[in-house]
Amino acid sequence: MSARAGAVTAIVLAGQRAEGDPLAESQGLTWKALVPVAGRPMVERVLQALLTSRTVGRILVCAPTPALLAEIPSLQAALNQGRIRLLPTEAGPAESTAAAWQRAGRPCPTLVTTADHALLTPALVDSFCRRAGEKDADIQAALVPAEAIEAAFPKARRTYLRFRQGAYSGANLFLLSAPEALGAITFWQQVERERKKPWRIAARIGPGLLLSYLLRRLTLEGALARFSRATGARAAVVTLEEAWAAVDVDKPEDLLLAEQILAQRAGRQEGLL
Repeated sequence: MSARAGAVTAIVLAGQRAEGDPLAESQGLTWKALVPVAGRPMVERVLQALLTSRTVGRILVCAPTPALLAEIPSLQAALNQGRIRLLPTEAGPAESTAAAWQRAGRPCPTLVTTADHALLTPALVDSFCRRAGEKDADIQAALVPAEAIEAAFPKARRTYLRFRQGAYSGANLFLLSAPEALGAITFWQQVERERKKPWRIAARIGPGLLLSYLLRRLTLEGALARFSRATGARAAVVTLEEAWAAVDVDKPEDLLLAEQILAQRAGRQEGLL
């Protein structure tokens, strides 16, 4: 991957299900992306991290309404300059990613993240893009080891992918490094369409692989190899030690944790002044 500044296109998934979002409703809002985290809409925090990063150039926001960012003053210059562009959401995250990537001309590399990644920092964006770009793969995903999360946030409830050598939580960061990554996105679309028919998903990935996973016999490397064969996209992971990278703001307890982490960051910055 090029180290040139602004070489990476970013896609930010800011949609939500048609039936609404419980977190947004709990805050009296329509759109989850506008839920304030420590006084600022979560999508603003994500976009500011991308705008400030060294590696990201243009930013495509898959938004449920064209007016999503209209009331956020700090983003108006980037919108007016065309650095941030809003696109409509599709039926789900995978559909939105595929459509946005296609409309942009499938640039490589493209970073994909979500509007609820409120703790995202420019340093993490640059580090992930650099490390992912060093791998010989078409698509990379960021994972955080369970032990790092449990050590930092022992009371936090997270969803883990459990393999023979350990468990990991996703960090909502993906890098599409080659056109072949489309195969992985297509597979993701199929899984989304069939999420209410798990037997079909199992058939796609293979019952033997599913059984190995359920019995904790499957290694992460084995899963990546099988995924790569099934999709035609060489897949790899970037392991992050930053436990907070796995914190997305989905529930009230996530919101509380994110605000606590941001308060700690602010305290450390004040201590350096």
